[in-house]
Amino acid sequence: MNNVIECNNLTHYYGKKLVYENLNIHVEEGSILGLLGKNGAGKTTTINILNGFLQPRSGECLIYGENTQHLTPATKGRIGFLIEGHVQYSFMDIHQIEKFYSGFYPNWNNKPYWELMSKLKVEPKQKISSMSCGQRSQVALGLILAQDPDLLILDDFSMGLDPGYRRLFIDYLRAYAKAENKTIFTTSHIISDMERLIDDVLIMDYNRVLEQCPVNDFMTNFKQFNFELANGEIDLSKESFVANFEKVKSSVELYTYESEEFIKDFLKKENIAHTNFSQMNMSLEDAFIGLTGKY
Repeated sequence: MNNVIECNNLTHYYGKKLVYENLNIHVEEGSILGLLGKNGAGKTTTINILNGFLQPRSGECLIYGENTQHLTPATKGRIGFLIEGHVQYSFMDIHQIEKFYSGFYPNWNNKPYWELMSKLKVEPKQKISSMSCGQRSQVALGLILAQDPDLLILDDFSMGLDPGYRRLFIDYLRAYAKAENKTIFTTSHIISDMERLIDDVLIMDYNRVLEQCPVNDFMTNFKQFNFELANGEIDLSKESFVANFEKVKSSVELYTYESEEFIKDFLKKENIAHTNFSQMNMSLEDAFIGLTGKY
């Protein structure tokens, strides 16, 4: 598979504050990668570097083999970019805005736009100004798809969408991307949405990457074990196999890439008396919080 996006040893600061150092990202053609991280971890910084809006302190980012600081018009034409906030011309109706945008894109294909509008059950003469926030977001997303880009870069695409609209769009977007062999790089604060959408996950913490792999591999290999302490205290923070742990009174949540057998052997070796040991089923949001911590 060819890499559509390659970021090599990206390092960036805001003033003296390090955002990240020697960050490496690759996104294969036809795949959907979700970038997850807490506020301030560098998600929007990465999006802005990808789009050439921001120059990293060092390193480089390539899209279709071109440095994002010097993309040719032809390559820019292959990229659909959704900025955070979904800017729209609210005085237009949905028919006018589709016609307006179509004049700027030679490969314009309005079929996905009108399919989404049909799912929204809105009329062609309905003004953007009269729509809900979720409906406006769908208009913006439909206009991105109608550009027929090979690569979609979507920054917090689910902003303003209620659960029904989010599910509608996520299912449509994944089916569309796979049918048309589109590549997607996306962020979202709503991690349950990402679980339905993405193939690969990139999890960032402050100044570093915690994980980059197929999302199914992450969900298989990363585990949560719960148990109750029979007595005494426990401090697992210095154990190399512990990704994170939470303790509330006698209840312990342990997050690790190790097996159940390994954890039980460790507790036995360390004479840590415990009861009610169990492995928990996790959603992607559970696993994200388990890896990055609640705070």
